[in-house]
Amino acid sequence: MLIMRNIDEQYLKTPFYGVRRMHYHINNNVDESDFRVNIKRIRRLMRLMGLETIYPKPKTSLRNQEHKIYPYLLKGLEINKVNQVWSTDITYIPMQTGFMYLVAIMDWFSRYVIAWELSNSLDTIFCLNCLKQALDFARPEIFNTDQGSQFTDNRFTSELKKHEIKISMDSRGRALDNVFIERLWRSLKYEYVYLNAPDSGLELWHGLKNYFDFYNFERPHQALDNNRPAAVHGVFKSDEKVL
Repeated sequence: MLIMRNIDEQYLKTPFYGVRRMHYHINNNVDESDFRVNIKRIRRLMRLMGLETIYPKPKTSLRNQEHKIYPYLLKGLEINKVNQVWSTDITYIPMQTGFMYLVAIMDWFSRYVIAWELSNSLDTIFCLNCLKQALDFARPEIFNTDQGSQFTDNRFTSELKKHEIKISMDSRGRALDNVFIERLWRSLKYEYVYLNAPDSGLELWHGLKNYFDFYNFERPHQALDNNRPAAVHGVFKSDEKVL
C-alpha cells in the first residue's frame, strides 16, 4: 500500500507520468532498506488505482461504448452565479490498509462541495446516490461530467433529465474541462489524506466529513477573493441540508 500511496502522491505532481516514468521514479526514490518493484507491478497498481498515462485525468471512470455521449456545453460559457454549473468526478483514496473511491459534486461558481460518497468499487450506484443527495439540496442548470461509464449510465443521465438539467460531458483527453474538481482532489489529499492515512473506511468517512466542512465553511479560497465557498454559495451551518 505504501507503493500505491507514493504513486498517487507523485501522480498529483506529474499526471503526465506513464508506467515507465512512474517505475523509474518509484525505484529511484526508495530507501536502501526498501525493495524495488518491477514495471509489471507498477502497471498493475496504476490500473487498479484507475490512473492512465495521459494528461492529468485519472482513469477512474472508463467509457462504455454503448452509452450515449453528450456534447460539452461549457466552452466560452461565463459562469456568474451559483447552481449554474455543477460537476462531478471520482478519485482514489489510499488508507493504511486498502483504499476506497470517492465521488464528489461541486458548484463551479462557489467551489462549494454539495455532496460526496464513498465506495470500495467503481460502480454506478454510489455515484447515483451522490447525485440524489445533491439534488435534495438544489438543482443546477448544467451538470458536467467526464465520459466515464458511471456518468453515461442511463440510470445517472435519466436522473438529470427527470429534473430538466442539461447534461454536459468533457471531451476525450481534455482533463482541464473539469479543472476545479481536480484542484479539490489535490487540496483534499495534501491537506487531509496524506497527513492522516485513515485506518478504516469509517475513519475515512468521518475524516472526509470534517474536511469538507472545513473546506466549505472555513478554508479561504484565493479564486473567491479569500471568501469561503459556503459564504459565496449562501449556505450556513444551521441549514439542515448542509453535509
